[in-house]
Amino acid sequence: MNMKKVGDIYKKFGTVFSLLILVIIVTAMNPKFLTLYNILNIFRQVSINGLIAFGMTFVILTGGIDLSVGSILGLTGVILGLMIKSGTPDVIAILIAIVFGTMLGAINGVLVSKIKLQPFIATLATMTMFRGITMIISDGIPFMGLTKNAPVLDYFSQGRFLKVPFPMIIFLLLLAVLLVLLQNTAFGRSVYALGGNEEAARLSSIPVIKVKTLVYVISGFLSSLAAIILTSRLSSSQPTAGMGFELDAIAAVVIGGTSLSGGKGKIFGTFLGALIIGVLNNGLNIIGVSAFYQQFIKGLVILFAVILDRKSTK
Repeated sequence: MNMKKVGDIYKKFGTVFSLLILVIIVTAMNPKFLTLYNILNIFRQVSINGLIAFGMTFVILTGGIDLSVGSILGLTGVILGLMIKSGTPDVIAILIAIVFGTMLGAINGVLVSKIKLQPFIATLATMTMFRGITMIISDGIPFMGLTKNAPVLDYFSQGRFLKVPFPMIIFLLLLAVLLVLLQNTAFGRSVYALGGNEEAARLSSIPVIKVKTLVYVISGFLSSLAAIILTSRLSSSQPTAGMGFELDAIAAVVIGGTSLSGGKGKIFGTFLGALIIGVLNNGLNIIGVSAFYQQFIKGLVILFAVILDRKSTK
């Protein structure tokens, strides 16, 4: 087998190999890692970053970026907490919070597609604005005990169906839906075309403004859904929630093989990328690695993934 074939195989299955090698190494260092309880725990932890990363994948595939996902999560969570504390039924509060988060995504979409701001600049500005609004309306104080009289909200983190945690069900269900949306629909093909060559996509009668706006709407929707799960798990809405989450989401997308220049990548790759980060976080905790070293190791993995991305696009 020549080096070209080895390279082709790595391009197709490199993320799967990386995940398997990581699992084998951590299991060898601590056999408790590969228990059913811990695997379900990893999926429960990964579901929040994974959902945000799914939305980020759509944005990056068009050649954009969304730095505001963590702030959307924080603001949506505080809006949810505010409504529940004021006596709004949790089902209605959850629905309003999701619509609100989706509208924040739409604002990003309009800024990028209609006003034609650079995605990095537009979402950097909204990231700061959304975080500021979060602090203003909460006065920097978290809303505690939200799941005490909110059984539906509580189910988002504590619920199980056939012994499978509900966050894991949401995560896998959305993986399947977004996989079909991206690979088997005209909208999905438009996303790839836009990231590959925007001018060519425009000349091919692809509705560029509509597609660009929709990818940010999807990102906002998934960030707000992640906010519901996080608020449920903490039983509180923290004004600082979501800080730095955009970096973990981008990392999952890049590790999963999606090109930062757009046009190349898959949702399933992001799923594997999110799992790699989840296994890395969980595994390093289990074998007792210091949090400072964890940051360094995670950064090293991201750097390695970006270098591979650069080499594969040459």
